[in-house]
Amino acid sequence: MGSDIIVNVAREETRVAVLDRKILTDLYIDRAKQRDFVGNVYKGKVVKVLPGLQAAFIDIGQDKAAFMHVSELIGAPEMGEPLLELDDKTTEVAKAHRHSSKPIEDLLEEGQELMVQVTKGPIGTKGSRVTAYVSLPGRYLVFMPTVEHIGISRRIEKDEERSRLKQLMQKLRKPGSGYIVRTVSEGVSDDELRSDVEFLQASWEEILEKKRRLKAPALLHSDLDLVFRTVRDHFTKDVQHLWIDSKVEYEAIREFVSRYLPEFLSRIHLYMKEEPIFDHFDLESEIARAMARKVWLKSGGHIVIDHTEAMTVIDVNTGRFVGKRDLEETIVKTNLEAVKEIAYQLKLRSIGGIIIIDFIDMERERNREKVFQALNEALGHDKARTKILKVSELGLVEMSRERVREDLYRALSEPCRYCEGRAYTKDPTTICYELFRDIRRLEPTPDESTVVIGAHPSVASVLTDEEAGSIADLERECQVKISIKPDSTLHIEQYDIVML
Repeated sequence: MGSDIIVNVAREETRVAVLDRKILTDLYIDRAKQRDFVGNVYKGKVVKVLPGLQAAFIDIGQDKAAFMHVSELIGAPEMGEPLLELDDKTTEVAKAHRHSSKPIEDLLEEGQELMVQVTKGPIGTKGSRVTAYVSLPGRYLVFMPTVEHIGISRRIEKDEERSRLKQLMQKLRKPGSGYIVRTVSEGVSDDELRSDVEFLQASWEEILEKKRRLKAPALLHSDLDLVFRTVRDHFTKDVQHLWIDSKVEYEAIREFVSRYLPEFLSRIHLYMKEEPIFDHFDLESEIARAMARKVWLKSGGHIVIDHTEAMTVIDVNTGRFVGKRDLEETIVKTNLEAVKEIAYQLKLRSIGGIIIIDFIDMERERNREKVFQALNEALGHDKARTKILKVSELGLVEMSRERVREDLYRALSEPCRYCEGRAYTKDPTTICYELFRDIRRLEPTPDESTVVIGAHPSVASVLTDEEAGSIADLERECQVKISIKPDSTLHIEQYDIVML
């Protein structure tokens, strides 16, 4: 059983779900009001250089200036540095070779214009992250116009095929440029790869022409929309079916696939049932589960996922799981089950940055090592880069995961307007006592003998019931009459005090 792709197209948003053996593994959402900027190429203008951070802010025409570190600038063609000659292990090698003794203040100045590409879209309060190293993805290749490098996907394992592809790309590429050969290129004919090279080269020339003509800030190139990015990046030989509920997009996809992947045409299906496509494939419940704070495990245990400003914290609990033999065995089984769920949730929710996992304490060192190895193995299938530290004696695991895009928590929600993102409110009794202190601070004039309190109904109920004695004492103490009026329009922590 292979993979399936489910595409839901609506006027306001497009959603793509990738299923592996009927299990939701990836969810992508593109909203009309919040377009994905990753991959877009801009002609930007430097608005601020930060020597202390060795970084700069670039105006690319978005609401917030984009951020660029000096490592994303060194060696770029506009800086006059030599191009890089790298091995073919991974595109990350290119980043490792970006170094210079020159500080950013010697390379950039405010008002300077340069071409940049968005590598990470806006996340929370932060603007986009950009690089001066432009790369253009095609169906089979990723074109790097400014890096002299031929790389072959590590998933192409046959030495003979790797050699064929590398020799062909060395013939096709122009001096000073390079390519990454994608996994889907395995077994592809020379003519198809040559066609991809010509298409990407034409795209790059169009970008350069726009750069010469337009003033900064300006969009020079935008990546494909979500539907076509999905076909380009995910529609491989492992995909059995691609279902889509839009006739227009269905026809466009068929036209695209008939040109590049005619043998895959039979795998594209138009969904025409009245029941919404995500409901039919039972995806709405999975999305709701991906937004939940608590995720139950099959054994009865559960994990709790909390987001903070600096990190994501995951707590593992035995819950209803009591085990069969001894406590340590129960704890280890719960932790091992949690490992699989955590790896799944991190990928599905696209959680990145610093992550702390609080496993249930294990007494034996071998059990801690067993859980650590299981976590390493579970994250081994994750395309995002991860770094994991050993389980501490407190049962904590510190890890980091590459932040590829905004996680579902931030993309689909906002801080609670009622509790202001604290995840709690003061209880009614606490509000009552604060109110009492405010009344004692009042200095009524001889003409003022009544205090009218407007409060949330739950607070007013406590005042007239549990705290009725305190109200009577307060009236005698302050020599006033206190009148309580429930007001459902007030926040639970708000109240009004009026002297009459």
